Amino acid sequence: MSIDSIISAAAAEALKALYGVEVEAASITPQATRKEFEGNLTIVVFPYLKASRKAPEATAQELGEYMQAHCEAVKAFNVIKGFLNITIEPKFWLNVLAHINETPDYGFRAATPESELVMIEYSSPNTNKPLHLGHVRNNLLGYSLSRIMEANGYKVVKTNIVNDRGIHICKSMLAWQKWGNGATPESTGKKGDHLIGDFYVAFDQHYKAELKELEAKGMTKEEAEAASPLMQEAREMLRRWEAGDEEVRSLWRTMNSWVYAGFDETYKRLGVDFDKIYYESETYLEGKEKVLEGLEKGIMYRKEDNSVWADLTADGLDHKLLLRSDGTSVYMTQDIGTAKLRYQDYPIDRMIYVVGNEQNYHFQVLSLLLDKLGFKWGKDLVHFSYGMVELPEGKMKSREGTVVDADDLMDEMVGTAKETSAQLGKLDGCTQEEADKISTIIGLGALKYFILKVDPRKNMTFNPKESIDFNGNTGPFIQYTYARIRSVMRRAEADSIPTTFAADKVVPNEKEVALIQRLADFPSVVEEAGKTYSPALAANYAYDLVKEYNQFYHDYQILREADNDVRAFRLTLSATVADTIRRAMWLLGIDVPERM
Repeated sequence: MSIDSIISAAAAEALKALYGVEVEAASITPQATRKEFEGNLTIVVFPYLKASRKAPEATAQELGEYMQAHCEAVKAFNVIKGFLNITIEPKFWLNVLAHINETPDYGFRAATPESELVMIEYSSPNTNKPLHLGHVRNNLLGYSLSRIMEANGYKVVKTNIVNDRGIHICKSMLAWQKWGNGATPESTGKKGDHLIGDFYVAFDQHYKAELKELEAKGMTKEEAEAASPLMQEAREMLRRWEAGDEEVRSLWRTMNSWVYAGFDETYKRLGVDFDKIYYESETYLEGKEKVLEGLEKGIMYRKEDNSVWADLTADGLDHKLLLRSDGTSVYMTQDIGTAKLRYQDYPIDRMIYVVGNEQNYHFQVLSLLLDKLGFKWGKDLVHFSYGMVELPEGKMKSREGTVVDADDLMDEMVGTAKETSAQLGKLDGCTQEEADKISTIIGLGALKYFILKVDPRKNMTFNPKESIDFNGNTGPFIQYTYARIRSVMRRAEADSIPTTFAADKVVPNEKEVALIQRLADFPSVVEEAGKTYSPALAANYAYDLVKEYNQFYHDYQILREADNDVRAFRLTLSATVADTIRRAMWLLGIDVPERM
């Protein structure tokens, strides 16, 4: 039984004995005592004042006295207004440590046949450009969330919807036809997604030059945009694609295959994957069919110009276009089609969309429409809305080619990690292969941690230099502490130092108690991260645990401790901390190196 459970049960017993009130022990949730007060756990007594009919201080005092007299785990207590601060008998923390070590995958729950199936959509790239820094945040959040939900006992399916059709795709295709000279990834030595991205930028450059020429002839900006031959060609290509023109479709398949090969390389390096990939080109017609079905049932309506709409005014929203007058689909239609296919493929209980906060309204509408169309999870779909990520220099623009490319960013992070690690002597004695591997783990860990430690709902500025620091709230700081503990454990093993100890001969000191208590918090952190969809909770827990351990490591001997039982206890405690760091970082998709 955990220490929280022991104290909850003791408090429930006290409430019944003192005031005759039956309270479920599980409803009493002790909190860690604030650092400025004495104690380990705090119970808030305000909910029980009606039963006690006494002032908060008097109620807390009576509860504390009863618990101290009847519960061996309670060493002392103090009262601050309506807060009962309890100090746990130090030896009880050894039971907590033993419980953690005896529990496989402590803090994680395994899925059962009855577990809910959660589908998580993330990435959602366009096939006209490579993945950039914004995609990196999206992928890291989505992948981390999938692990957090898995650790909370859910069945998880990771999906991706690739936006592989539309005018933006045609712009890249047209630019390749006009100025590509038959270029391929093989002939240029470029990753396919980078090559296609170059043509997307090229289209925009030529288009802008064309507009400038037309405006110089006296046209307004709007007139120039309408008259642009280049844009007219792109629209004609899209019309031919929609009509199934084989020449256009063949080029589209070839260029998309180059992009997918490039995406796969980036995903693999970033350490994310998917169980199922959907393509907009395969879902938009399904969506159209579902909308027409809704039209027949009176859920949607048709305007005089033949366009199809949904009236959502009764739900506090407006009228939403679902099919244009020419019968073509909009993004909402595609999302409905994708939902239909997913629901056919999987028995979804909960659907989570990892999409930036600029799409908040879109998902409000989608939720209502899916519910009206009969999808049982539609009303409760989760839009995991996250903030934008920028660089210290400001926003990025794909059309202008000023985005931070995901591959370039990873190259830079690994290179900086290698350089910084070498300067600090952390790669001394490593072979070239080991140095490369460690630099990759540190560089990508720094990138992932810096992005995931921020509350996902907030906009953030990514600073590569700040992220690779072996001090402070960074990935490398946490990774280095893990490697340091593993080094201690290897030395203990090499010298045949035992890690078993006589519990009756060890009394944990204040710092050791604080560490065990921090370890005991891990399951509640995992649970809360799942409830609030926040990888940041797991990230900052890892940092707090590491900070606590480093203070202990600085103040106390481990291998040189003279008392055999105390030394063995500290080794056990250290190994448990390392294991918990590893699991907390696993939730973030971050590897930890055995050596640094």
